[in-house]
Amino acid sequence: MLLLDLMSSPRPQLLVAAAQQTLGMGKRRSPPQAICLHLAGEVLAVARGLKPAVLYDCNCAGTSELQSYLEELQGLGFLNFGLHILEIGENSLIVSPEHVCQHLEQVLLGTIAFVDVSSCQPHPSVCSLDQLQDLKALVAEIITHLQGLQRDLSPSAVSHSRLHSSDWNLCTVFGILLGYPVPYTFHLNQGDDNCLALTPLRVFTARISWLLGRPPVLLYSFSVPESLFPGLRHILNTWEKDLRTRFRTQNDFADLSISSEIVTLPAVAL
Repeated sequence: MLLLDLMSSPRPQLLVAAAQQTLGMGKRRSPPQAICLHLAGEVLAVARGLKPAVLYDCNCAGTSELQSYLEELQGLGFLNFGLHILEIGENSLIVSPEHVCQHLEQVLLGTIAFVDVSSCQPHPSVCSLDQLQDLKALVAEIITHLQGLQRDLSPSAVSHSRLHSSDWNLCTVFGILLGYPVPYTFHLNQGDDNCLALTPLRVFTARISWLLGRPPVLLYSFSVPESLFPGLRHILNTWEKDLRTRFRTQNDFADLSISSEIVTLPAVAL
């Protein structure tokens, strides 16, 4: 594994410096070293097709700072092609247009399920994309937007664009874009409340090793209601099999670990 042998070289320090010099611009405090290295690992995972996107809070850095950061990573030889910054609402997602389009096209084919957690119902329930026609049209719109970028932009350039999202359920949209096999959804006209309070949840995490002596990169973290797990097992098994297949096609990360635990919380914020 190439990057696992870099602790004796200046590469990790250069990755930290790239983040602190760009994402810390105009701020009194720069991002801590651990956060800088974890973000670099997540960005590389997107570039290698291990996850469709990284969600980055614009309150931490604006689009221009994030673009400068990705360009710094390119200059270090860390990325061999440009990534795209997709602004949605008050957040930015770092994506590879090609990889995220492939993922969204699979979503349209029905490879994932949704869990409706609207507060009007006593318990969470499973629904398909065909039952959420507005969301299905939205996924198709995002694909069209990204395909246009692939035609119009240089593959080596770091680019950015914005999608207007005034009436979108961002919880569900981000769940899809981040590659969750079972995103949550709910009726927007009922506010942000949900029916997950005191509901046992099975929380899945996927981690990969990267730099020697450093904590692993958290690749995925999502949950499904434990009561629905038996009916969703085939979708989750397919997601795991696909992730392991993609993991075997790259040489930058090692030790993919997928685990789950059951938690119960008095309230769940989405």
